[in-house]
Amino acid sequence: MDIQIYNQIVSFIWSIADDCLRDVYVRGKYRDVILPMTVIRRLDAVLEDTKPDVLNMKKRLDAAGMTNQADALCKTAGQSFCNWSPFRLKDLTSRAKLQQLKTDFIAYLDGFSPNVQEILEKFKFRNQIDTMIDADILGAVIEKFVSPSINLSPHPVPDDQGGVKLPALDNHSMGTVFEELIRRFNEENNEEAGEHFTPRDVVELMADLIFLPVADQIKDSTYSVYDGASGTGGMLTVSQSRLLALAEKQRKTVSIHLFGQEINPETYAITKADMLLKGEGLEADNIAYGSTLTGDAFPSRQFDFMLSNPPYGKSWKNEAEKLGGKKGISDTRFVTSFADNPEFAMIPRVSDGQLLFLLNNVSKMKEGTEFGSRIAEVHNGSSLFTGDAGQGESNARRYLIERDLVEAIVALPENMFYNTGIGTFIWLLSNRKRYERKGKIQLIDATSLKSPLRKNLGAKNCELSPEIREHILQLYFDFAETKHSKIFNNRAFGYWKVTVLRPLRLNFQASPERIARVRECAEFTDLTKNLKSKKAMTAKNIAEGEKLQKAILSVLTSLDVAVLHKNATDFTNLLGEALDKAEVRVKVKLWREIVFALSEKDATADICVDAEGNQIPDSELTDTEQIPLDYPGGIAAFMEKEVLPYAPDAWVDESKTQIGYEISFTKHFYKPVPLRELADIVADIRALEAETKGLLDEVLGEAR
Repeated sequence: MDIQIYNQIVSFIWSIADDCLRDVYVRGKYRDVILPMTVIRRLDAVLEDTKPDVLNMKKRLDAAGMTNQADALCKTAGQSFCNWSPFRLKDLTSRAKLQQLKTDFIAYLDGFSPNVQEILEKFKFRNQIDTMIDADILGAVIEKFVSPSINLSPHPVPDDQGGVKLPALDNHSMGTVFEELIRRFNEENNEEAGEHFTPRDVVELMADLIFLPVADQIKDSTYSVYDGASGTGGMLTVSQSRLLALAEKQRKTVSIHLFGQEINPETYAITKADMLLKGEGLEADNIAYGSTLTGDAFPSRQFDFMLSNPPYGKSWKNEAEKLGGKKGISDTRFVTSFADNPEFAMIPRVSDGQLLFLLNNVSKMKEGTEFGSRIAEVHNGSSLFTGDAGQGESNARRYLIERDLVEAIVALPENMFYNTGIGTFIWLLSNRKRYERKGKIQLIDATSLKSPLRKNLGAKNCELSPEIREHILQLYFDFAETKHSKIFNNRAFGYWKVTVLRPLRLNFQASPERIARVRECAEFTDLTKNLKSKKAMTAKNIAEGEKLQKAILSVLTSLDVAVLHKNATDFTNLLGEALDKAEVRVKVKLWREIVFALSEKDATADICVDAEGNQIPDSELTDTEQIPLDYPGGIAAFMEKEVLPYAPDAWVDESKTQIGYEISFTKHFYKPVPLRELADIVADIRALEAETKGLLDEVLGEAR
């Protein structure tokens, strides 16, 4: 399409909002009218030539008593959609009375086939009719859209000399116009755009990253592209365009099927409408409405390419409850058999579910094709490092990395998105890595590679120019160590989280101070006050309790107060014998409290052991260590070199050892600031002293 004609059409439609909707709608709500009306007018123009045939067919079907007429009427229209109302949009411009206009316009909308009805419903367009009627602007809006100044028809408008007054607008061009309107509205309404709109420069980089590495493997074949958080469909559209261009360059003929799922009704409607406007009515059926997490519309499908910008930092608590509660989730996309664990859970915290979308895509990777599947997803930094070893986020990273799926991660500049300035990252996954990439992950730091915008778009103040995108792609293809690119073995991101124990060492003494602690023990006090129950004790119970308390204290005071016992076994044997001799019987809980009250920590005491002779750990000395998976010699070597020289009695509780994974761009791309020379610092201090003295002299001089 001629760029001038394209700009004229976009500008004309854009101007309708200012001409007709100003003072009726706030600027952020213009899209509620303009987008659905653009769809309606295009469909109306496409159906115009076959309208008489459709109406004749409807009369015949009515006469025959047929109720399900949509398929037959759409076939008559030669499209995947149709309108069987008696009106065309331009017929409604002659209505003088508002009520008649409203009635006929509703009848016109009601005449559309079910697929269009769904789009209108998700747009909530019928909610706008009363607003436009009350403000008396509906007629003006319709007149603008059927204006002879623009042509939204697939047929050219002839002039009086037999030439072309306005060129035809083919499906692809119409789709491009619609996408430009979406882009402008999203940028105008940038406060919420980031929830479902990814800047075009980021999408183009993502598309290049998943398509260009396999460009030489593209064949005359059919390919599928999927987005589980499709928003307005921008990623699908760019992917289709980029794949078609690559195929043409390779002189291949490809058929591309687009699939997507979206939970936001308006953005879902936009994607479906975009497909219809491009003449891809059947493809529109591949766009599903609803939550990808709780209602996966394509559970058994696998796709060649997948791109997504899932919501990050957004709660998925409602979805978690629908899936059975966080601890009850059994969906095999998120809980699977892995690492000798039949229920390996990768469930992140409910405040952020972005990793679930990545796992959803991984579950749809093809295994039996030449280049398998390739995935590109945008995440914030949380996916890189949130979650401790054994927790859901860490387990998800472990699952992806140990299966050798992560090919590269690209750190984007801050302020790339419309509604947030935080740093974002593109995860690039493949289950058919090239030989040199197997077992490795490339980190690309593109945070400084940006081009400033002349005018900020919300939080977005920079972009990835074509030259910058080319630079990033070259970093990927070079697969070399540079200041912007680092390459690591998979294990470099993993670690063992080990629990290091130290033995409990106690001394024991029957001193007055320690016996006083026995008096305050809960089990000891409960003998007479029954603190654990509101039920009153009988006089007999109280008397028996007091008797036992006195007996225990008598035994304790009989022990030699001068002796400090440093062996727990020897002391407990001594205490037990004393109680037995006095025929004093105490329950296990009370026994433990008495022993503990008579003890104190003592680094010089013997190690305490249990009945089986096992060392008892000191909970206050328990510590954890993160040991890199690639540490030479593993856990044992780490303990020998890093722990035992300082704590010779330490040991590892192997039952609690967990494997975790985290990825830190900050650590790997840290650039230390060189320290200043001492002479320079001294010179600055002396200069400040001289300046301060001069000011002080000046102040004192004025005071005199």
